[in-house]
Amino acid sequence: MAPVHIIFMGTPELAAASLEALLRTRGFIVVAVVTQPDRPKGRDLKLQPSPVKEVALRAGIPVLQPEKAREDSFFEALKQLQPDVIAVAAFGQILPQRILDLPRFGCLNVHTSLLPKYRGASPIQSAILHGDAETGVTIMKMDAGLDTGAILTQEKTPIEDADNAQTLHDRLAQIGAKLLVSTISDCAAGEIQPRPQPTEGISHVGKIKKEDGRIDWSQSSRDIWNRVRAFTPWPGAFTHFGNPPMLLKVWQAEPVQQSGKSGEILQADKTGIVVACGKDSLKITTLQREGGKRLAAHEFLSGCPLKPGDVLH
Repeated sequence: MAPVHIIFMGTPELAAASLEALLRTRGFIVVAVVTQPDRPKGRDLKLQPSPVKEVALRAGIPVLQPEKAREDSFFEALKQLQPDVIAVAAFGQILPQRILDLPRFGCLNVHTSLLPKYRGASPIQSAILHGDAETGVTIMKMDAGLDTGAILTQEKTPIEDADNAQTLHDRLAQIGAKLLVSTISDCAAGEIQPRPQPTEGISHVGKIKKEDGRIDWSQSSRDIWNRVRAFTPWPGAFTHFGNPPMLLKVWQAEPVQQSGKSGEILQADKTGIVVACGKDSLKITTLQREGGKRLAAHEFLSGCPLKPGDVLH
């Protein structure tokens, strides 16, 4: 089979895993990488390349960083490369139709949900937040809609109790990378027939906001536990204590079967800080005060003596 010429588009760590897999695959030639422009980061606001750009530079692959994907000059640059496939993973821009139509095998997107569930920007966090037993990766053939393209392949993975958004992200990144490689190979060999997404079970999810991490103690302990896991590491689940209110970030917790008034601390000892919820309770085992270090509950209590009867809000 003739080599498959690929343009890869992506930006964050999730996408970097897919690019690395493509670069390792015999018969694939990554002719260019497209990523978001360098952005200022850190205290000194120095321009930082994206994780995808760092992989491309190490591999000596040409990098394009258009401010807007609709630029005529960008389209002309892609056209000259004559790609067989454009592979996309968390690129961060909408592609115009003329780019979608450019490669002969189409634009293939790595999406970290079992489409049509969780179309949009936060599928990993949403699957944990809603208490799903499983999630997965879909490779779809992109069209003009938001994550509405035909499904090429899918692979499932269970969501474990020990998972948070970071661990699930890392696992899905590897699943997506492997699935992208096999899907491109099968497309090039004419062995995949795209199938339309089901019309049932469609849901949409937006970008995560910092406020999404706020804990509502009137919810059930299981719902709050899912929120903690869904928003670790960012934006983090948080609550407040005292007056003036001190922000507490909850990093690890588990549901327990105790009851009390929502937000009231029922127990605070070396095993954890048990807080009553709308149903049952949440045992906090790792937490952090604003400006402080992340600590195990027993370490935290030695410097901030929360006690039964205190209320979090």
